[in-house]
This record gives sequence, C-alpha cells and structure tokens, in this order.
Amino acid sequence: MSGVLKRLVPLFDRVLIKKAEAITKTKGGIVIPEKAQGKILHGTVVAVGPGQRKEDGTHIPIAVKVGEQVLLPEYGGTKVEVEENVEYHLYRETDILAKVDA
Repeated sequence: MSGVLKRLVPLFDRVLIKKAEAITKTKGGIVIPEKAQGKILHGTVVAVGPGQRKEDGTHIPIAVKVGEQVLLPEYGGTKVEVEENVEYHLYRETDILAKVDA
C-alpha cells in the first residue's frame, strides 16, 4: 500500500474498497471483449472509518475490517483515484451486501 493511500482515512461509516480485476481472458485463451465482461461485484476492503456516531458522541464499530473480501451492490459507491491508474470505491457500510469468507 502506498503512502498516499495510508493517509486517506474514510470518515464515519465509510469503507474504501479496491474492486477485483475483471476477467479478460478465459482459461482456454479466448479474449473477452469489454462489453461482454460482467460487472465486478466484489472487492477487498482497503480502509475503514471509525463508524457512525451516536447522539452521545460514541461510535458504532464497523462490521468489516481491512483485508476482508466483500460483496458489493451493482450500483452505488463513489469512485476515488488516489494513485495513478488505480481506482478505489468509497461505500457506506450499510451499502455493503456481505462478507465473503475465503
């Protein structure tokens, strides 16, 4: 992880995710065109915020941790380019659909 990414800390219940790479070639060597590639609906948690704040000022802890694999909705999230040619997406914790166990 680069130094720039270490300094980027999501606020409240936001989670920074790096989506998985799209499959561009089959095992048999056939190249899949961009239009035929499916949407990437899973990724790895890169950074998490402290959690949503309650009325008394304490934080509700976030259910996901850095390094976990998560299932994402088809739409939503905010694209963030921290490094050149590397895209990350910022989601609210409530938008994440599930954790994926390895």
